[in-house]
Amino acid sequence: MHMSRGARTAITVACATVLLATSACGNDQPEESSTQQVRLYGTDGNMSNSYADELGDRANLVDGMKGTTPLTPLPEDFRKRLLSVDPDLDGFLYAAEAYDAVVISALAAEIAGTTAPAAIAKQIVGVTNNGTQCGTVTQCLRLIRDGKDIEYRSVSITRAGFTDAGEPATASYATLHFDGQQLNDAKTEFVGAGDESAASSKRPPRAGAPASDAPLVLGGLLPKTGDLAIAYPPLAAGTALAIKEINAAGGVLGEDVVWIDGDDGTNPAVAKATVARHVADGVHVIIGAGGSGISAAVLEDVVKAGRVLFSPSNTAASLTEADDKGLYFRTAPPDGLQGRALADVILRDGPHKIAIVARKDSYGTGLQDVVRAELERAGFGGDKVRLLDYEPGEGADAPPIDFTAGAKEIKEFGADAVLIIGFAESAAVVRALADADVPLAALGR
Repeated sequence: MHMSRGARTAITVACATVLLATSACGNDQPEESSTQQVRLYGTDGNMSNSYADELGDRANLVDGMKGTTPLTPLPEDFRKRLLSVDPDLDGFLYAAEAYDAVVISALAAEIAGTTAPAAIAKQIVGVTNNGTQCGTVTQCLRLIRDGKDIEYRSVSITRAGFTDAGEPATASYATLHFDGQQLNDAKTEFVGAGDESAASSKRPPRAGAPASDAPLVLGGLLPKTGDLAIAYPPLAAGTALAIKEINAAGGVLGEDVVWIDGDDGTNPAVAKATVARHVADGVHVIIGAGGSGISAAVLEDVVKAGRVLFSPSNTAASLTEADDKGLYFRTAPPDGLQGRALADVILRDGPHKIAIVARKDSYGTGLQDVVRAELERAGFGGDKVRLLDYEPGEGADAPPIDFTAGAKEIKEFGADAVLIIGFAESAAVVRALADADVPLAALGR
């Protein structure tokens, strides 16, 4: 279901005002019960159909869980095109952002007239602003070859282009709902966020004469393995579809774009090794990493090698100010925007005490801080919000996450809402809550 921004905002404001004093919109008094059930909330890496698989025979523990993720209402035609490259795809999280990261990189190289990474980087923001709008690879490449400035609009870049920092000025978020062990698409709601006036108005430098250094080589730095591997299939499908359509439209600078696969492992060591291989293989633009913490870990290596790092799924707000020498970009919006949407989802259910459990890295603790600040603005002081975190571990040999103490603390705190910010590994938090007899809203055992 698509709800207009105006209608959604009006409902949210009305509810948030009432929720400061009541348990639900329209009630005069909070309702108390002898057994207060605890609602589960998630975001990004744990709001996908494959998340339930991480719980094995306790997959029904996610029944009733809901949360947010950056997601645009995807046209049916785009979904069909994604399924043409991966017929087994069962989710579309970040597929549009992956597609757009590849396409924008290719368009920037065509405008630059060279595959030199520094020259490509100078054109990326301009590809999305201050030109003739175009919505397909073929249209955009034709305009560029005719000497026109373009303004790329597509599946994830819709209302406005990039900011000067190289990230979306506006975003669309989806509220997702688990019914049983699967997300119920019929319940999905979309809301817009951000400010169109934040889009860059700067003109990129004029490109010189086309150079003969094609082909453009793109390298993957996506989570084929590790805690974020549950997000890999749609990321891979988005990149594969973009490469297919770019090359069908004549490629870049007269030659087909080359893709070299690579894994970030949701692990800094794995990602650094992949970056080193890409540099040795002559990759110009690296698409990834999957997680914000992984991009933060490899960014220095990428910048030192003079390559472009372009992520479809990084959301940590700290990356906006990273020392990237103008070589880092993302199609996923920063968490400053998502935190507001996520706090709204929680507040609409009228909680009294909220526990926020975060993966201990730049993504997890960064988003945790944003949500906490939004809740404080809604009147939830320190006695109503409890912050906890966990060490995700690195590599396949990392010991399982033990959240036993954290689950006990949440139970003693009396939380009636628990937000879990993490990837596949955060299923251990759900199990620990159930083992501690925290009365989850859906009591699967």
